[in-house]
Amino acid sequence: MPYATADQIAASEIPVIDVGALRAGDDRGLAEVASRMRDAAEGAGFFYIRNHGIPQELIDQVLAPARAFFAGTPENKRTAAINRLHRGFLGIGQATMPGETHPDLKESFVWGLEVPADDPDHVAGNPMIGPNNWPQSPPGMADAYNRYFEQANACGRRLLRAFAVGLGVDPDRFARNFTKPISRGAVIYYPPQPPDLGTARFGVGPHTDYGCLTLLYQDAVGGLQVQGRNGRWLTAHPIEGTLVVNVGDLLARWTNDRFASTLHRVVNASGQERYSLAVFVDPDWATDVVPVVMPGEQAHYPPVRCGDYIQGRYDKAFAYRKG
Repeated sequence: MPYATADQIAASEIPVIDVGALRAGDDRGLAEVASRMRDAAEGAGFFYIRNHGIPQELIDQVLAPARAFFAGTPENKRTAAINRLHRGFLGIGQATMPGETHPDLKESFVWGLEVPADDPDHVAGNPMIGPNNWPQSPPGMADAYNRYFEQANACGRRLLRAFAVGLGVDPDRFARNFTKPISRGAVIYYPPQPPDLGTARFGVGPHTDYGCLTLLYQDAVGGLQVQGRNGRWLTAHPIEGTLVVNVGDLLARWTNDRFASTLHRVVNASGQERYSLAVFVDPDWATDVVPVVMPGEQAHYPPVRCGDYIQGRYDKAFAYRKG
């Protein structure tokens, strides 16, 4: 039976943007990139980026132990079971997107900023700052994962500065508070999805992301689908050398709905295993998210703290938080 079909990608729907100028300190290039990013965020809410600064070698160093971990025993996965800091292993059935009746067909390993157990913010009770929850096997994951987290956050901050430039506001409006960001990394495994499950089962059900920005590496298997402006689903094929970037709900709120947080889903009907690597880029917990209001506008939302918003969304989506 046809299953969760989607149109082929159109460049006008999901553009590919070279962001090398953001690393080069090129003011003219920054303005051009910022303009293109703003247009993409106000339209599809999704775009690809080239020359993002994260080497493929580092991505491979993250994915190799992930494959070993997900292929390993349930006992080993339980050594890193998800904790209240939202760090560790999530199995199939532990995440359900809002509005969906079935859980996602995926496994995930989630990590964040690496801090010691005696970190003062952790000791004081910040619910998203603390030590990571590494599994017993494979050993040595932390080095590559922490380096990837650092580089993805640096890329995310550059993108947030460009967004601010594109809007004509203080370049640091979105990116000034990254002392201890509550960004999360997630390496995700999608088993092959049988086509006879019906139209209500997905690797990830239709959803929007919670935070500011998502940076996504997807392997060559593909499966990401994005809802276009006409309401039809578009296949966002993997493009070598790029990351997929999408606006999340918190940045849409921060821009007073000028930027679009777009529905997307994952359908792994390839008959193969699929892996992806996401970093959900968000600033420090206590960052005040006050909508950017242009002349003649009214704010659509009251101010909210970044951490309070993300925490509230987690409480609704993940089974371990409902026990």
